Amino acid sequence: MKIKYWSDIACPFCYIGSTRMKKAMKEVGIYDDTKLELKSFQLNPMEAETAKSGDYINHFTGGKKELEADAKQKMAYITQMAAGEGLEFHLDKVVPTNTMDAHRLIKLAESKNDRDLVERVISRFYKVYFTDGKSIADKDVLTVAAVEAGLDKDEVEKILASDQYERQVVGDEVEAQQLGIKGAPFFVINNKYAISGAQPYEVFVQALEKVKAEEK
Repeated sequence: MKIKYWSDIACPFCYIGSTRMKKAMKEVGIYDDTKLELKSFQLNPMEAETAKSGDYINHFTGGKKELEADAKQKMAYITQMAAGEGLEFHLDKVVPTNTMDAHRLIKLAESKNDRDLVERVISRFYKVYFTDGKSIADKDVLTVAAVEAGLDKDEVEKILASDQYERQVVGDEVEAQQLGIKGAPFFVINNKYAISGAQPYEVFVQALEKVKAEEK
């Protein structure tokens, strides 16, 4: 089985949805034998590289003060949803910023053909954004996180000082457009079945069991 999913490091539902998918893959007993590929999807590729902690609420309010109460309720709901998957969110500290460099480093990790390394890098970047409240566009922050996850520091710094892998990131986004994918997360199983959004865990399990049965 092969699963690819479009996702952005700045997307809380991508973090939650991919966590559910990975748990479902283990539940169905296909995790070790299934290729799982993250395809880059920047929710806001025009997002600037400069922002400050606490700006995340503007994603829900558009800067309108009268919408803050409703926005805080939505943020609390997302935080609770994440906690149900064992994820720690601090949305009040999130620094909304450009994710291109994070995606480029994920591509670097993928080039190593080491699945565990890729998963560690993705997980660490999500934690930088949603748990640590640090800027995922800050090259020093990215370097520390990438090295902690297992990438070589010199290689990371070399990538960040160039535009390497940017074409691959954009290529993923163009592919999404061609397939009519307008949001993330979006999962495609065996280029046949699609699951959109952070669906309940049971939905992922049922879909995987169906495909597994068909393969047999």
